[in-house]
Amino acid sequence: MAKKSYKTVWFCSECGGESPKWEGRCPHCGQWNTLVEETVPAKGSAGTMPFSRKGSASSKGRVMKVSDIEVSDEPRLRMPSAELNRVLGGGLVPGSLVLVGGEPGIGKSTLVLQNILSIRSRKVLYVSGEESPQQIKMRADRIGRPGDNCYLVTETSLENVFDHIWELEPGLVVIDSIQTIASSDLESSAGSVSQVRECAVRLLQYAKENNVPVFIIGHINKEGSIAGPKVLEHIVDAVLQFEGDSQHMYRLLRSIKNRFGSTSEIGIYEMCQRGLREVTDPSELLMNTVSQSLSGVSVGVTLEGMRSFLVEVQALVSTAAYGTPQRSVTGFDQRRMNMLLAVLEKRAGFKLASKDVFLNIAGGFKVNDPAMDLAVVCAILSSSLDMPIAQGVCMAGEIGLSGEIRSVSRLEQRISESEKLGMEAIILPKGNLKGVDISRFKIAVKEVSKVEEAFRILFTGR
Repeated sequence: MAKKSYKTVWFCSECGGESPKWEGRCPHCGQWNTLVEETVPAKGSAGTMPFSRKGSASSKGRVMKVSDIEVSDEPRLRMPSAELNRVLGGGLVPGSLVLVGGEPGIGKSTLVLQNILSIRSRKVLYVSGEESPQQIKMRADRIGRPGDNCYLVTETSLENVFDHIWELEPGLVVIDSIQTIASSDLESSAGSVSQVRECAVRLLQYAKENNVPVFIIGHINKEGSIAGPKVLEHIVDAVLQFEGDSQHMYRLLRSIKNRFGSTSEIGIYEMCQRGLREVTDPSELLMNTVSQSLSGVSVGVTLEGMRSFLVEVQALVSTAAYGTPQRSVTGFDQRRMNMLLAVLEKRAGFKLASKDVFLNIAGGFKVNDPAMDLAVVCAILSSSLDMPIAQGVCMAGEIGLSGEIRSVSRLEQRISESEKLGMEAIILPKGNLKGVDISRFKIAVKEVSKVEEAFRILFTGR
């Protein structure tokens, strides 16, 4: 066997670009201080293992006309979780490589494990590089799934993983996690830029050549993005981000990238004793009808992906006790709240500069929809005046810097969701209802163009 020779190169942790020497700035993507030193086989050294039994990775493909390519309408693999199918675009595509990322302890392994344990139609190979078989068995018993077609192996060597794959010939492969798998063809440690990239490329080629879907689980870094090179997200077919606060029960499965479906769909889960439970109607869980009679509470209609639901906004405004006013936000962008406070101060005449303002989105939920501006402002005004907002009233509207209430998207969907949850009235931007037939809705629709108009409707009844 030919002796391997190695060389030292520098890889960018953002784009995966290669550089022969260290530089402060990556020559490929322009990011600073992202080059990491690694040792790789030199060109002309011993090759890598084949990806399939039929041939090696160096075999040439056949050039074909686009019009001559035949497409087989192969059905998707329906996962046991309807929320997961929704995010995937209707199911798992054969031969696809799906990356599931999220914070430690958020429930990535639980989500994948409870789905594969319920699959009856094909054999599933679960490769774990982090947990022992006993630990995984304890989790499976807690979930309460039979798992008759699920096979488990603890392995960190990519070559050994493929040996198990050729022996078992599974219909679905799960790698937990990609940062623990390493190839012996590279001298760098597991989780390095070159190892993550190399292992992902080999798994992708295996999935495409053998038409077997592969799930890979990835960790995230302190910035909230997938750990490892950014090129990992470019290699895979779909990137699913599992979000939420480990201290709260709700989890959000969001599609960041999907070559076979929409990236606008989300799935909502609730963490309970027996694993993750699907939440089909999140509005009923995110709203607390008891607290609506208190001041500082409003209800906003938000959109997450293609789904609309009602969210409770809580605000507390008090006199600054220590001279410098505090601004504390949970579940909402703090910079945007500061902008809304400045608009209330400058355009609407409400004096809040010397007040402490605390804002919270109930249920540990995080919202980025600009249409929540009106609900946030109304909750702040309600707490400042100590006047509760009437029950059964919800709102949606973006607030501009001049104090105007701007139009929002998918209006009919928001109105329909509000009516379904039993709301009596909804406040919407003026002029946003053009082309919308509101006569088919029983809910009262009130239009406003300024913050002052919403204030008069809510607190003076005019």
